[in-house]
Amino acid sequence: MICRVKEEIKKVVVGHEELIDSMIIALFSGGHIFVEGVPGVAKTTAVNTLAKSLGFDFKRVQFTPDLLPSDIIGSEILDLKNNEFKVKKGPIFTNLLLADEINRAGAKVQSALLEAMAEYHVTIGEDTLMLPEPFMVLATANPIEQEGTYELPEASLDRFMMKVRVGYNEFEEELLIMDRVANATFEKIEQVLDSANFLEQKEKLKKIHLDEEIKHYILSIVTATRKPQEFGLEHIKEFLNFGASPRGSIDLYKASRAYAWLNDRDFVTPADVATMAYPVLRHRISLNYSATMVSLDSDEVIKKILEIIPAP
Repeated sequence: MICRVKEEIKKVVVGHEELIDSMIIALFSGGHIFVEGVPGVAKTTAVNTLAKSLGFDFKRVQFTPDLLPSDIIGSEILDLKNNEFKVKKGPIFTNLLLADEINRAGAKVQSALLEAMAEYHVTIGEDTLMLPEPFMVLATANPIEQEGTYELPEASLDRFMMKVRVGYNEFEEELLIMDRVANATFEKIEQVLDSANFLEQKEKLKKIHLDEEIKHYILSIVTATRKPQEFGLEHIKEFLNFGASPRGSIDLYKASRAYAWLNDRDFVTPADVATMAYPVLRHRISLNYSATMVSLDSDEVIKKILEIIPAP
């Protein structure tokens, strides 16, 4: 069933396997994604196609410096006919929300969105309103332009289950994209799941087996980002401000389980954990200025950790 969802997405999205897998993993695991990539690499198209293949609602918000929290969550308006206030819901009341260029909006707007992501409800006036089920945010940021942007603090980034980096397509892939777009030859997206099927698949995911040794492996990887010296990684301690939070270990558990499920297995392997360690932990490792001087990024730190910690 999930293979059919991927097939539908690939009718429109060429390449970008990691992004497609990450969206499905996050959606079925109840998480959110932060996508870093240059413009024009089908981020909007990917999440919109996912929504169509599942029959879910999709909305997109372009974040700008003048955006207000009420532009996202909604506000109270006066009904002059009945002389009473009514709630006008904002675009956040959807299943899949694309927060495009989230780093272009101010701290208040970012906080309003991140609170909704954590609590799955919003407060408008005196009313607390639950968000639809499921609810997933895919936030994007342009790594090239930094003028007029407001970078998300590390504590806010921690709300995202995964950070995915999306680059340009390969030559042959872009050739195919160019031909399809110019000639409008994209296939029609078919809905392959409904709400009942979605819940059924979520229940299947919970039955994926994680051995106790795999759980210890997950926690060892996360702990090594905080205390690398305890794992023979003294040489990277000087480059770290702090490591992954407990959300990191929880999300690595969930993501590894979902990745095994996505690959049609009923158990998690060490390779599943190692694969998901990069998108789950890369935004949760804070590096200092010394790391910048030697061109060390969080992916390199994760690689060194995976090399030193023995897989069960």
